Amino acid sequence: MCAVQKDEKPALILSILKNKCPRCRRGDMFKESNPYKLKTFMRMNERCLVCGQPLDMEPGFYYGTNMVSYALAVLFCVLTFVLWWITIGFSLKDSRFFWWMGINAFLLVALQPPLMRLSRAVWIVFFVPYSPYWKEGDIIEPERVNKEHAGNW
Repeated sequence: MCAVQKDEKPALILSILKNKCPRCRRGDMFKESNPYKLKTFMRMNERCLVCGQPLDMEPGFYYGTNMVSYALAVLFCVLTFVLWWITIGFSLKDSRFFWWMGINAFLLVALQPPLMRLSRAVWIVFFVPYSPYWKEGDIIEPERVNKEHAGNW
């Protein structure tokens, strides 16, 4: 008998967290895997290296990621607040609340590069769905891209 290779659909949440292409969920979206190389951490591949899906859909496509990034930051603050409340607690008689604010602010600044990349991965998932036929080349092409002005920021 021959071994049959079963092509399983990668999990959505895991592929978002790993910054993978939304169409095939296998190719990397970013050229640099380390989000803390601050000179190059936001450089994206023009197309997915696995399926060929364009990752820059149109001019200004990623402007909407500011809303996603804000929502992720608020969610992080709420989670740290609840975790602090459960483990340490808050009191009006000492400065535990201000300690939480300082530590939370430090963590938000430290986690900003991964949050920015994560917000791009979440944003593109809204517009490019997973395709089980990605190997056949059913690519979603950008609608309004002027090649003359690409990269003119």
